[in-house]
Amino acid sequence: MTGAATALLLCFVTAGTAAAEDVPSDNAEISASQTTDVNDRQGWEDGIDQPVEDNTPALCDTPSTWYSITSKQAYHIGSWWNGTKYKDGPGGSISVSVTKGGTISADVSGSGDFEASGVIFKAKASITYKIGGSVTVTTGHTYSHSISSNKYGHLQYGSWGYKVIWKRYRSGSGRDCGGVEIGHGSAILPTSETGWKYWETSS
Repeated sequence: MTGAATALLLCFVTAGTAAAEDVPSDNAEISASQTTDVNDRQGWEDGIDQPVEDNTPALCDTPSTWYSITSKQAYHIGSWWNGTKYKDGPGGSISVSVTKGGTISADVSGSGDFEASGVIFKAKASITYKIGGSVTVTTGHTYSHSISSNKYGHLQYGSWGYKVIWKRYRSGSGRDCGGVEIGHGSAILPTSETGWKYWETSS
C-alpha cells in the first residue's frame, strides 16, 4: 500500500510542477548563406496530407502547455515579387535567374490560444530542422528547362516548404494528466531549401 501511495504522489508532483513548453522568442530566420538550391522537384506537391507521428508527452510527464503537429503536406511557397517568376513559349526552352532578392515568411493562422513561434518551433522538431520562420532569397540562382511543343513553360522561385495542421493543448486539472485543446489551426512554413518550380500550360 505504501509503495502504491508513493507512486501516486510522485505522479501528482510531476504533473503539478511541470514547466510550460519552451518556445523561442524569435521566428528562426534562415539566412541566404544557410539555404540549399534544389530545382524542379517532380511530384513534390501531391496534395495529400500525411499524418505526423504523435509525440505527445506520456501520462504525468505532460508540460502545462504544448503544441502538436497532426499532419503535413509538401508545398512550394512561391516568392511572388518581380524577378522570381517567368513564362515562355510555346515550345523551345526557358532560362531564368533571380533578379531581385527578398524574404519568404511563414504564415501561421488559427483560433484560440497560440503563438506563431511555438508552432514553428514544434514543426521544426517534428518534421525537419530545415523549417524556419522566414528564408532570405538572394539574386542569382540561374536555371534552364526545356518546354514541350505547343506548350508554355512557367518557372517560379520559392521555398520547398510545408503546409501543416497544428493543435495546442494544456494539461488537465486534478488527477487528469491528459490534454485539453486550447487552440488549433494551420500554417505554411518555409525551409532552407529554395529553388525553381516548373510547370506547363496550354496558353
